[in-house]
Amino acid sequence: MNPAPSGCDGPERLLLRRARRVITVNIALVISVLVIAVGALAYVVMASGQHSQTDRMLNGTIEQGISATPPGCLWLFSGQAHTPVGAVPAGMPIQASIDQVTRDGATITERVAFGGEDYTVRTERHGGVVVQAFFDERYQVADRNLLLIGLAAAEVIALLAAAVTGHLLSGRAIYPLGDALRRQRTFVADASHELRAPLTRLHARAQLLSRRAGNSDPGKAQLASDDLDRLVLETRELGEVVEDLLLSARLRTAPPQLGPVELGTLAEEAIASEAVRAQERGLRLVLRREQASYMIRGVPTALRRVLSALLDNAIGHTPAGGLVEITVRAAGGRHVELSVRDTGSGFEQRDAERIFERFARGDNGDGRRFGLGLALVREVVAGHGGTISARGEPDNGATFTLRFRSAPT
Repeated sequence: MNPAPSGCDGPERLLLRRARRVITVNIALVISVLVIAVGALAYVVMASGQHSQTDRMLNGTIEQGISATPPGCLWLFSGQAHTPVGAVPAGMPIQASIDQVTRDGATITERVAFGGEDYTVRTERHGGVVVQAFFDERYQVADRNLLLIGLAAAEVIALLAAAVTGHLLSGRAIYPLGDALRRQRTFVADASHELRAPLTRLHARAQLLSRRAGNSDPGKAQLASDDLDRLVLETRELGEVVEDLLLSARLRTAPPQLGPVELGTLAEEAIASEAVRAQERGLRLVLRREQASYMIRGVPTALRRVLSALLDNAIGHTPAGGLVEITVRAAGGRHVELSVRDTGSGFEQRDAERIFERFARGDNGDGRRFGLGLALVREVVAGHGGTISARGEPDNGATFTLRFRSAPT
């Protein structure tokens, strides 16, 4: 058996396990259907053969007549005589059928049950006399029941064998996929490490040039300063993309080391860090929380990235005069909820799941949309054992709600 590569953690491991289960279930279903089809065919063939045998024995008994002793499980009635002689099972003969054949001369073949047994009965006119033959089906019924028990046992054994076989084959089938995911994640981590250092130097150099340009000729300096400011902003944004990639790779290669975190304090810090930007855009930035402790277990740096991404998303999609509000509250005594609500462009509720996909882009607003922000938010939240949900309405804002299990104060 080839298990999924050990480097596959988080969502990738869940996806690989799900794929393995789907393959196993499909193989088991196919084999089960084949066994059922073969069993049904065997049962039909057996029942058809038994019915043909019953017809032959009834015909033979009627042809031989009352003077012959019929084989076991057979009774023949003709007038006042019957064979074999001796006690007759209760219910024999069926006088109503004899009377009907006496009237119209038709042959009647029927199945009846009395005394806890099933019988095939044929009533016909033979040699000018109405005769009635009974065939006891107890042994045929026993054979069919035995076949059904055997088929049920074969189905169970086949299902177990198919499950084991499917599990082994699916493990081999998805191993290359798991290895490819591991290699992809390793590449992202390595590329992020390689890009982070030169980006940091580029950003620092741009800042230095911007400050120097401010001390030169006022006319040219202003143009140069504007260009350099844009360069600083773009290098900062590029650096944030690299940080997102690096954090995403780290979340998959190793579970985060969780410690006590006061979520209300992180919310206050996030509000403070975005206050200037919100003011420049003409937005109200509000924090609502009670003076209580909202302790959870987490990684402060990762959770700061989560709040930063949610605030960036809200500010970028809210027009001037709008509101961005963070609410922190206790939920049910065992959980802590943090919601980020805005009065911006919102989204269709049917897209509530799609916006968490990588490289998904919003239709409105100018928030940072590199396709990793909200996807990374969900990964970080899931890595902390929490959940995130989104509710929106076009042109009526959006609300993102995080829910974590509370920790002792």
